[in-house]
Amino acid sequence: MARGLNGVIFSVIFLVFYLAAAAASREHRAFVRKTISSHDIVVFSKSYCPYCKRAKSVFKELNKEAYVIELDQRDDGSDIQDALREIIGRRTVPQVFIHGKHVGGSDDTVAAYESGELAKLLEIQADEVDDL
Repeated sequence: MARGLNGVIFSVIFLVFYLAAAAASREHRAFVRKTISSHDIVVFSKSYCPYCKRAKSVFKELNKEAYVIELDQRDDGSDIQDALREIIGRRTVPQVFIHGKHVGGSDDTVAAYESGELAKLLEIQADEVDDL
Protein backbone atom coordinates (compact mmCIF):
# COMPACT_ATOMS: atom_id res chain seq x y z
CA MET A 1 0.00 0.00 0.00
CA ALA A 2 2.88 2.39 0.77
CA ARG A 3 4.30 1.96 -2.75
CA GLY A 4 0.92 2.82 -4.27
CA LEU A 5 0.63 5.92 -2.09
CA ASN A 6 4.20 6.96 -2.98
CA GLY A 7 3.36 6.57 -6.65
CA VAL A 8 0.29 8.75 -6.29
CA ILE A 9 2.25 11.39 -4.39
CA PHE A 10 4.99 11.34 -7.05
CA SER A 11 2.37 11.66 -9.81
CA VAL A 12 0.73 14.62 -8.08
CA ILE A 13 4.07 16.38 -7.54
CA PHE A 14 5.06 15.73 -11.16
CA LEU A 15 1.73 17.10 -12.38
CA VAL A 16 2.09 20.25 -10.27
CA PHE A 17 5.58 20.93 -11.64
CA TYR A 18 4.47 20.14 -15.19
CA LEU A 19 1.52 22.53 -14.98
CA ALA A 20 3.70 25.25 -13.46
CA ALA A 21 6.27 24.86 -16.25
CA ALA A 22 3.54 24.93 -18.89
CA ALA A 23 2.10 28.13 -17.40
CA ALA A 24 5.54 29.75 -17.33
CA SER A 25 6.11 28.73 -20.94
CA ARG A 26 2.78 30.31 -21.97
CA GLU A 27 3.73 33.45 -20.06
CA HIS A 28 7.07 33.75 -21.87
CA ARG A 29 5.52 33.07 -25.29
CA ALA A 30 2.96 35.80 -24.54
CA PHE A 31 5.78 38.17 -23.53
CA VAL A 32 7.63 37.51 -26.80
CA ARG A 33 4.50 37.99 -28.93
CA LYS A 34 3.48 41.16 -27.10
CA THR A 35 6.97 42.62 -27.38
CA ILE A 36 7.11 41.89 -31.11
CA SER A 37 3.68 43.43 -31.72
CA SER A 38 4.34 46.50 -29.57
CA HIS A 39 7.52 47.75 -31.27
CA ASP A 40 8.53 48.44 -34.85
CA ILE A 41 11.98 46.87 -34.45
CA VAL A 42 12.76 44.20 -31.86
CA VAL A 43 16.09 42.48 -31.32
CA PHE A 44 16.41 39.57 -28.89
CA SER A 45 20.09 39.75 -28.03
CA LYS A 46 22.87 39.05 -25.58
CA SER A 47 25.00 42.03 -24.66
CA TYR A 48 28.35 40.25 -25.16
CA CYS A 49 27.49 38.50 -28.44
CA PRO A 50 29.42 39.80 -31.48
CA TYR A 51 26.65 38.63 -33.86
CA CYS A 52 24.10 40.56 -31.81
CA LYS A 53 26.29 43.66 -31.88
CA ARG A 54 26.55 43.31 -35.66
CA ALA A 55 22.77 43.07 -36.09
CA LYS A 56 22.17 46.03 -33.76
CA SER A 57 24.74 48.12 -35.64
CA VAL A 58 22.66 47.84 -38.81
CA PHE A 59 19.86 49.80 -37.17
CA LYS A 60 22.31 52.44 -35.94
CA GLU A 61 23.50 52.83 -39.53
CA LEU A 62 19.88 53.30 -40.57
CA ASN A 63 19.28 55.80 -37.75
CA LYS A 64 16.53 53.56 -36.44
CA GLU A 65 16.12 52.68 -32.79
CA ALA A 66 15.55 49.01 -32.06
CA TYR A 67 13.83 47.77 -28.94
CA VAL A 68 16.48 45.41 -27.58
CA ILE A 69 15.89 42.62 -25.08
CA GLU A 70 19.28 41.67 -23.62
CA LEU A 71 18.56 38.11 -22.54
CA ASP A 72 21.78 37.74 -20.55
CA GLN A 73 20.68 40.61 -18.33
CA ARG A 74 17.34 39.05 -17.39
CA ASP A 75 16.63 36.30 -14.90
CA ASP A 76 14.17 34.77 -17.36
CA GLY A 77 16.41 35.16 -20.43
CA SER A 78 16.78 31.42 -20.95
CA ASP A 79 13.02 30.98 -20.70
CA ILE A 80 12.51 33.71 -23.31
CA GLN A 81 14.97 31.92 -25.59
CA ASP A 82 12.94 28.73 -25.12
CA ALA A 83 9.80 30.68 -26.03
CA LEU A 84 11.52 31.99 -29.18
CA ARG A 85 12.32 28.40 -30.14
CA GLU A 86 8.68 27.44 -29.67
CA ILE A 87 7.47 30.41 -31.75
CA ILE A 88 10.02 30.63 -34.58
CA GLY A 89 11.97 27.39 -34.32
CA ARG A 90 15.24 29.06 -33.31
CA ARG A 91 16.78 29.62 -29.90
CA THR A 92 19.93 31.38 -31.08
CA VAL A 93 20.53 35.11 -30.83
CA PRO A 94 20.14 37.59 -32.24
CA GLN A 95 16.59 37.25 -33.50
CA VAL A 96 15.27 40.33 -35.27
CA PHE A 97 11.67 41.33 -35.95
CA ILE A 98 10.42 44.29 -37.96
CA HIS A 99 6.75 45.28 -37.85
CA GLY A 100 6.01 41.84 -36.42
CA LYS A 101 7.82 40.04 -39.25
CA HIS A 102 10.70 37.73 -38.35
CA VAL A 103 13.78 38.85 -40.27
CA GLY A 104 16.14 36.27 -38.76
CA GLY A 105 19.56 36.38 -37.16
CA SER A 106 22.66 38.47 -37.76
CA ASP A 107 23.49 37.18 -41.26
CA ASP A 108 19.83 37.47 -42.31
CA THR A 109 19.62 41.03 -41.00
CA VAL A 110 22.84 42.15 -42.70
CA ALA A 111 21.79 40.46 -45.96
CA ALA A 112 18.39 42.22 -45.78
CA TYR A 113 20.22 45.52 -45.18
CA GLU A 114 22.59 44.99 -48.11
CA SER A 115 19.79 43.95 -50.48
CA GLY A 116 17.63 46.94 -49.55
CA GLU A 117 14.90 44.70 -48.11
CA LEU A 118 15.43 46.13 -44.63
CA ALA A 119 14.98 49.69 -45.92
CA LYS A 120 11.74 48.59 -47.60
CA LEU A 121 10.47 46.98 -44.41
CA LEU A 122 11.32 50.14 -42.49
CA GLU A 123 10.00 52.41 -45.25
CA ILE A 124 13.32 54.23 -45.58
CA GLN A 125 14.13 56.16 -48.76
CA ALA A 126 17.33 55.17 -50.58
CA ASP A 127 18.96 58.56 -49.93
CA GLU A 128 18.54 58.05 -46.16
CA VAL A 129 20.66 54.86 -46.07
CA ASP A 130 24.39 54.95 -45.35
CA ASP A 131 26.72 52.08 -46.22
CA LEU A 132 27.35 49.61 -43.37
